[in-house]
Amino acid sequence: MLKAWIEAQPRLVEVAAGRAPADLVIRGGQWVNVHTREVIPGIDVAVADGRVAYVGPDAGPSIGPQTQVIEAKGRYMLPGLIDAHMHVESGMLTPAGFAAAVIPHGTTTIFHDPHEVANVLGLDGVRLMRDESLIQPISMFTQMPSCAPSAPGLETTGAPISAGEVAQAMGWDGIIGLGEMMNFPGVAAGDEQMLAEIAATRAAGKTVGGHYASPDLGRPFHAYVAGGAADDHETTSEAQGIARVRQGMGCMMRLGSAWYDVETQITAITERGLDPRFFILCTDDSHSGTLVHDGHMNRVVRHAIACGCDPLIAIQMATINSASHFGLERELGSITPGRRADVILTSDLTALPIELVIAQGQVVAEAGRRLVDCPRLDWPDSARNSVHLGNVLTGADFELPAKGDQVRVRVIGVVENQAPTRALEADLPVRDGLIEAEGEICQIALVERHRGAGGVVNGFVSGFGYRGRVAVASTVAHDSHHMIVVGTDRETMAAAANHLGAVGGGVTVFRDGAELATVALPIAGLMSDQPAEEVAEAAQAIVQAMQDCGCTLNNAYMQHSLLALVVIPELRISDLGIVDVREFRIVDLIV
Repeated sequence: MLKAWIEAQPRLVEVAAGRAPADLVIRGGQWVNVHTREVIPGIDVAVADGRVAYVGPDAGPSIGPQTQVIEAKGRYMLPGLIDAHMHVESGMLTPAGFAAAVIPHGTTTIFHDPHEVANVLGLDGVRLMRDESLIQPISMFTQMPSCAPSAPGLETTGAPISAGEVAQAMGWDGIIGLGEMMNFPGVAAGDEQMLAEIAATRAAGKTVGGHYASPDLGRPFHAYVAGGAADDHETTSEAQGIARVRQGMGCMMRLGSAWYDVETQITAITERGLDPRFFILCTDDSHSGTLVHDGHMNRVVRHAIACGCDPLIAIQMATINSASHFGLERELGSITPGRRADVILTSDLTALPIELVIAQGQVVAEAGRRLVDCPRLDWPDSARNSVHLGNVLTGADFELPAKGDQVRVRVIGVVENQAPTRALEADLPVRDGLIEAEGEICQIALVERHRGAGGVVNGFVSGFGYRGRVAVASTVAHDSHHMIVVGTDRETMAAAANHLGAVGGGVTVFRDGAELATVALPIAGLMSDQPAEEVAEAAQAIVQAMQDCGCTLNNAYMQHSLLALVVIPELRISDLGIVDVREFRIVDLIV
């Protein structure tokens, strides 16, 4: 059982001196030292009270009758992997389900921002996420969401977060800092609430997460950095990443289910030879199918190596760099005395097979099999009844009236494997007084689902390639998490939306008025408390159904879920209308 360092200190000294037995000893491994970036053979590690007590050539004096001994047999011993920025809800799982999914992949620490739940359930939702995180067998630190709504005046959330609530949460156990500050125009303009949230976080000695989703590196960028954000994960190019690091920010390079931003930035290290200390690997958003079938942070490290990164540097960027960024380098991120005993055994530093995982001094996984329980909360009814449509929807709710035979409209252009969209325009026909989507263009609708107000905002989107009478609906709609419906037929769109209202949220695909696949997400309309494998299977059925309907996008569901994200350029949809994120204003659908 993990003890606080101040409580464990006397015993750590005794074990390190060989005067007391350890709880666990790993013998004969190759020590991956992330402080010096070297591999040292013939090393033993002794663990007591969940922490490393001794790292050296012979832990024999620390082995007693009750000591668990693990023979490394020359395998590499590297620190447990750390995800420095992510959202548990993106896996469609609660913290317990997420922990259960990633433990076999070697993830032993997570820094997560539950701003998805915050947008639906407010401060109570954050507390529930924090509570379940604290009881997991791995370290799960919670960032207090900063922006709910993410862009005030451009969307309406289920429960806005105030500066006072942010300041209150900074005193909670398990809150490590402020979640990504997405309202970057507000910070750059000196918005009083945004600056107050950052100031309260800094006053508490905690870290402010950043989110500057703009290519503009002029005065607005410098004003945002001056506002206090410590990192950014929205960088997509080498130049953007270097600009952050030069200003003292951590550059978080992400490989999620749909974001492939490592390859374009890691050249700052592999080709330009810059110091890697302030470059950090993370996932941001990982789908349950990715977690079950492809991995988690081990997948990111392998990808960085495949992009030409030295394996030891890649491991640093997923361990000690992350811990140091949050001021926890004396608690996490390395196999050194006093730190939490988070250790991976692997036989290959490039392929990185995760053969044995130790978290907080306990063997939690071996050969891909989880060996510990991940306790769950009993989520209250208030968290399970969050989809309120008000009325049964009909095809008429998705009509877009117009005059004439043709109109020019704004179209949200999906960009494969990237979060930004393109602001496009297209000429569409008007038949019987209604605008009709055609060709590669589908209709998109945002259905208000928090207060049952019955509002529907309609628009157009390109990139999905659906054929026939198709509709895909989701109550996962970053960040406001209303309901997004994309389709080619108004009646089918209504059927899909009504189905999600009946099941309490999730994702569904309809064709010709019939359900093809559904993954139910009854907790906040975002998460399931079923095992990750079951959720992944249902989610895979969604992916297959989208493909069967003509969509060829990689991870199209993730692209779908971000169409309402009004803090990332260029064009989005919200409950208030079509949003031009380049100018942060509501614009007319018809040009």
